[in-house]
Parts: sequence; structure tokens; C-alpha cells
Amino acid sequence: MRLSPTSALLVAALAVVVFTGVKMPAQSAPAYPPQLVPDNPLHPAAPTQPLPYSHKTHLALKIGCQFCHTNPDPGTMMTYPATATCMTCHQSVATDSPAIKKLAEYDSTHQAIPWVRVYKVLPGVKWGHRFHLAAGLKCQNCHGPVQEMPAMYEKTSVTTMGVCISCHEKNHAKTVCSTCHSAPSLQQQVGQPAGAAATKSTQR
Repeated sequence: MRLSPTSALLVAALAVVVFTGVKMPAQSAPAYPPQLVPDNPLHPAAPTQPLPYSHKTHLALKIGCQFCHTNPDPGTMMTYPATATCMTCHQSVATDSPAIKKLAEYDSTHQAIPWVRVYKVLPGVKWGHRFHLAAGLKCQNCHGPVQEMPAMYEKTSVTTMGVCISCHEKNHAKTVCSTCHSAPSLQQQVGQPAGAAATKSTQR
């Protein structure tokens, strides 16, 4: 069977691509927000988690952060996903994996997975994700390129006071102490009625 001139041209072009290694245009990777805070100088290792979890694997599937991490009232912390959320996919994906079998056990017994929190707000600090999400910040701005992390670790120094103040100054947010700290009363500090310590000191 003889090919038409057009078909012959298409076959020739395909042959050039196959045999000369000409690269076809690749699909561009999704653009992620930049990290805006410095790296953690201590370079801590990822904590041991009850189940292996890779942000890299899941974000490559274009699963949005807030599909798993919701921000319920009062908006302070991002939560971990319910096992039912994980099982949305894993009732049929990788079901032979030991980790997924363990996940299914958590789900069948209605147990929350005891994830180890990676970033911890320091004592005495009042802080909320919701204010920062409302200001337009994204996860990667504060936590670094989570889309590249096979295991989540404390990559940035976002929980340090200096970083918070520096970021607030750059973005014209409040930097007075009461923005992040609630001053305890004298009664809470010494466990006695306010004024008692002052009275005692004047009697010496």
C-alpha cells in the first residue's frame, strides 16, 4: 500500500524523533511558592512517624495541602487528616503495602494516627495559622519545599522569635509584644493574690 505524501511526511517526522532522540516538549512542573524564612541551622532529622508518609509522592499527584490539612476553629493549628481521608484513595491504592495495611487497621478501629508534630509553637506564644493564611501565605513560604520531602522535617527556623519579628517588619505587621505573647498576671506568676508580693516586700 502506497502512502499519501502527507502520511509519508508524518512517518518521516516520527522517525526523526525516535531515531535522533529529539525531545518532545515536556509538561511543565507546577510552580510552588518560595521559602521566605531562613533554614533551620540545626538541620534536624525527620522524626520517626507511625506510618511512612511522603509529601513528595502525594504532592506529585497534585493533591492540595488543605485536602489533608484543614484549619478548623479557632484556626490555631492545621490538623492531620482523618484515616477516612487517607482511605479515600488507599482502599484501592497500594493495598498490599504493610504501611497501608496498618493504615487500614487504624481506620477500621476508628483510631487517629498518632503522628508526631514536626513544628511546635514554643510555650508562651499565641499563634495561629488562620491569620497567616488570610494574609496570603502558603505552606512552602514558612515550611520550605515540602513538595520535595520524602519525610517531613523541621527545615526552617520559622518558630524562632527573630524570624517572626523580621517577617512582620518586612510585611508591615504588628511587632509589639502582645501580638504574640499574653503577659501573665502577677497572681499567675507567684500563685498568690496580686499585690501580696508587693505588700510583703514593703514589710522587709
